[in-house]
Amino acid sequence: MDEQQTQFNSWFEGQNETDDLLRDAAANQQEQADERSLRPRYLREYIGQPALKEELAVYLQAAQMRSEALDHVLLFGPPGLGKTTLAMIIANELGVHLKTASGPAIEKGGDLVALLNGLEPGDVLFIDEIHRLPTNVEEMLYSAMEDYFVDIMVGQGPTARAVHFPLPPFTLVGATTRPGMLSKPLRDRFGIMNALAYYRTADLAEIVQRTADIFEAPITTEGALAVASRSRGTPRVANRLLKRVRDFAQVAGQESIEPELVNQALDKLRVDQRGLDDTDHKLLTAMMDFYQGGPVGLATIAANIGEETDTVAALIEPYLLQIGFLKRTPRGRVLTAAAYAHLGRPVPEDLEKK
Repeated sequence: MDEQQTQFNSWFEGQNETDDLLRDAAANQQEQADERSLRPRYLREYIGQPALKEELAVYLQAAQMRSEALDHVLLFGPPGLGKTTLAMIIANELGVHLKTASGPAIEKGGDLVALLNGLEPGDVLFIDEIHRLPTNVEEMLYSAMEDYFVDIMVGQGPTARAVHFPLPPFTLVGATTRPGMLSKPLRDRFGIMNALAYYRTADLAEIVQRTADIFEAPITTEGALAVASRSRGTPRVANRLLKRVRDFAQVAGQESIEPELVNQALDKLRVDQRGLDDTDHKLLTAMMDFYQGGPVGLATIAANIGEETDTVAALIEPYLLQIGFLKRTPRGRVLTAAAYAHLGRPVPEDLEKK
């Protein structure tokens, strides 16, 4: 064991990527400092996702009763629904450390081992955008997840040899907005898989009220509902809109945020009553004006509105599908009558046949 540790330390010291990885992680943590201050720390503070919370509470309690590491967890759903927050809550509930990383930042096996090397028994490793892990890193992760070891190559050329390095039991929490892009071998190694759904307006209003209390920005119940109704079913959007509404309230000298002020502020920000912004409107009008409502391919839509295909697929399209303004067909995306009605456009006669 001592010889393996010595070999590992020698190999590890030669990994120049480690410092870059840690610096990237530190920068990412600082960048998200403001948002983290709004995050609940325990399940009892977490608002929304009731079915997921109930399940997770059982799994956490069972793991603690057995004094075992929690099984690996995969969280998936559109951005801003609380995947990172849940990873932090899992670590807090278990009373263990949390290490965070992003799939694109783990470029080589050495980067992964740098993360795994610092784990203590029961710790949580959170990998955001896990679907973007390179193949060679993903394959190294298989043995780490299933049997708690990694094999690393020490030396070069003819003298190169594999060293078996054991790891303490740990919990990997993976988050992704594109679960279909995960390979089956990786997906099968997660014992707990949960999809996060868009939030109900009532839950979002409660989140807005909580955030307003943290900001010491008084808001009425009706004002919180007004913000929530335009937040695309997403807590991150709700908190962002509240910050901007708070700015308008402060400049206007209003002591409390009322629905009228919310509507005035969000109208100026070009966020409509359903939470659609300029980009959403651009997508809908492009499909109406150039493609008679579809069908049209995702790449064509992205090119027309000047966005990346991944951005449209992960950030814009899911909400339009959720509220019934867009549907997928074998031939491409098609608008619905509801989308035309929302923009005050006449519905094409042949729309239902598409």
